[in-house]
Amino acid sequence: MNVSINLSARDLMDPELPERFHDMLEENFCAARWFTLEITESAILDDPAHAIDNMKRLSALGCRLAIDDYGTGYSSLSYLRHLPVHELKIDKTFVMGMARDPSDAVIVRSTIDLAHNMGLAVVAEGVEDEGTFDQLRALGCDMVQGYWLSRPLGAAQIPAWMRNSAWVPAVVPELKALRRVV
Repeated sequence: MNVSINLSARDLMDPELPERFHDMLEENFCAARWFTLEITESAILDDPAHAIDNMKRLSALGCRLAIDDYGTGYSSLSYLRHLPVHELKIDKTFVMGMARDPSDAVIVRSTIDLAHNMGLAVVAEGVEDEGTFDQLRALGCDMVQGYWLSRPLGAAQIPAWMRNSAWVPAVVPELKALRRVV
């Protein structure tokens, strides 16, 4: 199971973050590949050189990196092509509006195509219903998250959710390629 962790701009600017993260992994017998570190576009733009350096060091540990809330910040393609990221997370404002607003659907489709052409996976935030899920699946979205899959859970609730959820493992064979992020 992959766990996502949001990093703030302050976290990302901390020169000791990669070492502290490495130490926490070792102390808790965890593999870096089990974690995706989510970073907002604006956090990178505060000090791009330092942010990119820390991101490269975190990536070298083996964890995945994601740009969170893609499309709501500055969305600079010049930065995106140089970042050591593995996935883009499309902001929920576009995903939730794609059924009723054609321009939101175009943004979601274009972002999925752009990310895939850059070799990145795509996570769609804000999946609230089956119709949106089906639309994203048809567009080739790699992962989804939202209340339709699960409300936010505390750590103590996760084992029961994993035992009882229809999403673990996926009950629909054609969904096996669509990883779920809760």
